[in-house]
Amino acid sequence: MQIVETTNEGLKRAYTVTIPATTISERVEGEIKKIAPQVRMPGFRAGKVPANLVRKMHGEAIHRDALSTAIREAMDKLVADKALRPAMNPDVALGEGYEEGKDAELTVSLEILPEIAAPSIDGFKLEKLTVPVSDEAVTESLERIASQQQRFEAKDGAAAVGDQLIIDFTGKLDGVEFDGGKAEKAPLVIGAGRFIPGFEEQLTGAKAGDERTITVTFPEDYPAENLAGKETTFDIVVHEVKAPSESKIDDDFAKELGLESLEQLTGLLKGQLEQETAGLTRTAMKRSLLDQLAAGHDFAVPPTMVEAEFQQIWQQLTQEAQNEEDAEAALAEIEAEKDDYRKIAERRVRLGLLLSEIGQANGVEVSSQEMSMLMSQAAQQYRPEDRQRFMEYVANDPMAAAQLRAPLYEDKVVDFLIEKSEVTEREVTREELQAAIEADADADATEEKKPAKKAPAKKAAAKKDEASADEAGEEKPKKAPAKKAAAKKADDAEAGEEAPAKKPAAKKAPAKKAAKED
Repeated sequence: MQIVETTNEGLKRAYTVTIPATTISERVEGEIKKIAPQVRMPGFRAGKVPANLVRKMHGEAIHRDALSTAIREAMDKLVADKALRPAMNPDVALGEGYEEGKDAELTVSLEILPEIAAPSIDGFKLEKLTVPVSDEAVTESLERIASQQQRFEAKDGAAAVGDQLIIDFTGKLDGVEFDGGKAEKAPLVIGAGRFIPGFEEQLTGAKAGDERTITVTFPEDYPAENLAGKETTFDIVVHEVKAPSESKIDDDFAKELGLESLEQLTGLLKGQLEQETAGLTRTAMKRSLLDQLAAGHDFAVPPTMVEAEFQQIWQQLTQEAQNEEDAEAALAEIEAEKDDYRKIAERRVRLGLLLSEIGQANGVEVSSQEMSMLMSQAAQQYRPEDRQRFMEYVANDPMAAAQLRAPLYEDKVVDFLIEKSEVTEREVTREELQAAIEADADADATEEKKPAKKAPAKKAAAKKDEASADEAGEEKPKKAPAKKAAAKKADDAEAGEEAPAKKPAAKKAPAKKAAKED
């Protein structure tokens, strides 16, 4: 095999690689001899089919496989002989006009990883912002859950806003019942906005035993095309009218959530709050550490790695911007600062390379057990029938495995560096801790400060680490009741059985890897 270097500029390398025709033909002949005993052909005993007939039957496929194997081995030899550390998979092209019996001329181009002097792991100074979990914070969480686990008690008289009705309903389009438009003893809270517009309002004043027929028009964007924008009627039978009652936070309340006592519920909530604040504390320390690491190193990074990182950031940003109320303005904002996001991508790549060097120099590893867990978790995003194929793909593709391993590996290196750092502690409030994280998130890759207030899409892109940063937020009325909801955030405690007449859930962007700035 002949290797000729054609480009050596910065981190870019290019080569022409010639694989002799004899190398490929020897592989073909060897494969024919290997499979010949297994070939079956009328007129010949098993294992006695002549080689020339085997070649005629399977020669094209065998040659294709032999050429592919030869190219793979040639790339391995190129990397080994030239002591290359490819940043990404090399771009390999087979010369035009190649045919069986000729030498295979390959054009190979790639970018290599830069040579990085062993980074120092001494001298990092970090401030650990701690947040004690107060009884008041636990009580607030209890009250938030109680407010979303609203209880209702039977009442006499007409239903008012805030009351719950237990109803049967039958939907009809042009006088004919439609699929999914019928339910029995369904709960409905007037004013909750869970059903399509106009449905709940027309039941104000209803009493137990009432029968009504109401007319409503489905939204234009309703998922069921046969109902979207159509005027329909619903026959209603009211079984009960209930008024909201105060939720008493006691052992019975805890038992309704699947727990044994209020003490257990309180303990779970306190543990959750401690875990959340610990995550925020680590986020702040990680950002400070990476800022110090980035400030001390400046070297060229492979453009292809930067571009791949940038495209990942940009994809998330555009998806989030498109989900904004004023999508056009949000898209214009991120477009105006596109160069800043490229700098963020470059910073991430540089930090990733630094952390990799530090980890390798200090024996930080991701165990085979941890890798198996990562693969299993990642496989869950695929259909059941595709999960095994994904696992095999990662196991056989070093680049894919490296991409899957990278986040955990970098976190392990960060933890290693935090242990080596000089750490001082300072007690703050949760609000102060979050403010410190937000302030840091608005610093771009060149350490120039951006305004504190940004569009939601911009803020999401600037985050460096989102661990435990979520707050209890908007209601999620489509969630099914969860018996163990007590230990979750308040927005996971909402219950309610979905009825066809309810509003469709808001569309969400596909789940993607967060655009976190390291």
